[in-house]
Amino acid sequence: MEKSGSPKGRSTKAAASRGGEKGAGTGAETGAQAPKLPPREAAVEALMRLAAEQPWNDIELGDIAREANLSLAELRDLFPSKGAVLGGLSRLIDRKVLEGDTSDLADEPARERLFDVLMRRLDAMTPYKPALRRIAYALRTDPLSMLALNGVALNSHRYMLAAAGIDTEGPLGRLKLQGTVIAFSRVVETWLDDEDPALARTMARLDREIRNGERVMERAEDLRRLTAPLRALGRSFLERRPRRDRRDAGNEDDGNPLGGDPAAAI
Repeated sequence: MEKSGSPKGRSTKAAASRGGEKGAGTGAETGAQAPKLPPREAAVEALMRLAAEQPWNDIELGDIAREANLSLAELRDLFPSKGAVLGGLSRLIDRKVLEGDTSDLADEPARERLFDVLMRRLDAMTPYKPALRRIAYALRTDPLSMLALNGVALNSHRYMLAAAGIDTEGPLGRLKLQGTVIAFSRVVETWLDDEDPALARTMARLDREIRNGERVMERAEDLRRLTAPLRALGRSFLERRPRRDRRDAGNEDDGNPLGGDPAAAI
């Protein structure tokens, strides 16, 4: 991946994006002020309002349904669990990022594109920051929930990398994807405690994580090149083995004129 300078030069577009988004109406508004939302989005927004005000483990499905003005039956049709509603927030954030214009990033190096896309993701998460801070604290001791959320994050960041023009196919692509999820989770930890409107600490952490990711990918690509002959030899062995097995099976059938299992001839 390409190298570049400090994050200061890359913060201009992200800061401009934040200014535009803060002026627009976004989630976590009170039910009386919020416009009529589609039921799925209403449930997500209801959960975020509740999570901003009370402990995560105290929130029940009935609370979400009431806050969203939905019946339990309607909520069940939308989401199977509270965790799934939280996963719905990730999809909502995905859409906000992907609907943004990224054409100005087309000529930028890959690391610049990724930096800007992930900053836009943080911008879209900003209205939910109080709720996310409480949720993150509650889920630190819940490994099963963290594992489920990792799957949600993999799906989201597959699209974030696509928006940055970075491929995610093949073994190295999967390594990039999981690495991005881990790196972004570290950036979010910094972001949750970063009260500076300019997000200087957050941007510095994001720049550092991207640089670390570049070094890991460079080593992985070197290792892949070094092991290419061994992988080619392994593929050749596996491709030849079935043919030998078929020849052996044919020899074993010589005693049976019909071939195969003798019982099949009865």
